[in-house]
Amino acid sequence: MNRVKKQLRRNLRSVTNELHRTGIMGGGHSSHSEPDWGAIHAQQRADAEARARAEAACQEAERAAQAARAEVERLAREAEAARQRFLAEQAEAARRAQAAQEEAARQHRERQQAEQAARAAREAAEARAREERQRAERLAREAEEEKRRQRAAEEAARQAAIVAQQEQERQQRIREEENRRLQAEREAAERAARQAAEEARRAQLAQEEAERQLLEGTRPVVTPSPEEYHASRAKIQYTQGFFHVAISGIAGSGKSSLVNAFRGKHNKDSDAAAVGVNETTLVVARYPDSNPSSRFVWYDVPGAGTLKVPDWKYFNEQGLYVFDCIIVVVNNRFTATDVAILTNARRFGIPAFIVRSKADQHIRNLMKDSGYDSDEEGENRARVYAWSRDQYVTETTRSIKTNLEEAKLPDQPMYLVSNITLHATVTGKVPKKMLDEVKLLTDLAGMAQRFT
Repeated sequence: MNRVKKQLRRNLRSVTNELHRTGIMGGGHSSHSEPDWGAIHAQQRADAEARARAEAACQEAERAAQAARAEVERLAREAEAARQRFLAEQAEAARRAQAAQEEAARQHRERQQAEQAARAAREAAEARAREERQRAERLAREAEEEKRRQRAAEEAARQAAIVAQQEQERQQRIREEENRRLQAEREAAERAARQAAEEARRAQLAQEEAERQLLEGTRPVVTPSPEEYHASRAKIQYTQGFFHVAISGIAGSGKSSLVNAFRGKHNKDSDAAAVGVNETTLVVARYPDSNPSSRFVWYDVPGAGTLKVPDWKYFNEQGLYVFDCIIVVVNNRFTATDVAILTNARRFGIPAFIVRSKADQHIRNLMKDSGYDSDEEGENRARVYAWSRDQYVTETTRSIKTNLEEAKLPDQPMYLVSNITLHATVTGKVPKKMLDEVKLLTDLAGMAQRFT
């Protein structure tokens, strides 16, 4: 626009200067002379040319003005376009800034989420690592325990094999001893044939004496009344479905310790049967088995000789006729009470087990009698123990067999046990030295299965 104005001013000055030059505007002299028509015509031509030039200048100015306006409009359009572009760019920049801000926020959220996920993954990995470590430690412990059990089982199997071998050797020695005894008996029979009359007389006298003692041990034969039977059952708290075992014998034979061993108890346990040097059981004492699932009930019966009761009354007075099973704890020789118990048990159809306890003590006594020094170790000790054990088994077996024959009782099994070994067997341990403990427990369990 400024360029157009400047061009118009230039054109106006040019026209004004031309008019002054020709005398049309100011500077002429007044005269009353004849007009100079040549000059007038020249002036007219000049004026016409000036007007033409002025018109041309005006037209040029108009064109310039139009061009200027067009330029202004173009510039305005360009300016508007520039402004619109600026606004668009500004909006785009704002949009991009917003997008960048949102992208930054998104990246921030993703970074936080990634950090949280990484932390969760790390914690999960640490937890899995702890679990795996604990599992590995548990498996290691289980493996070690399994190894220990395997070693224990192998050792138990080895000990069982040794015991079996020893038992086989013992049986072989028993057979050899029996053969020697039979040979000796045959030789004795040959010698006895020369003294037949004298021996027959003595045998007759011995038989009469044995019969007299037998009658004294079992007479009179008294059958309890139904009232006495039910009263005795109530007294011992007899319960259907359980197996009631009476442990009887003379005072000091180890009945109470045997009761404790059957129950897996030590003599010093608070709920164990009382034991002592003197007889401590004065009434029949009832002891449930320590295993809640067991059907056994054990009874400690007062020892014969501690009560003012004749031997032939002992069985009925103690109510032994109501028990499912009777264990008779004996010494080397039967007493009249032992004979009475065994005889009456047969009469009432009650299973009776002959047991000799304290086997470990008797074997140690035999070892000492043979000159064994307790400080000795190794093969000599094992040899002396094996000899003493075999000697004890042989002598006791022969003695019990003789006692049964003298009492005119049928032959029956006899069990040699150690209370310590019996206790270990009941509590699930594997004793190094065994006699008849396992057989006694097995036979009792079989008997109980038939009754319960």
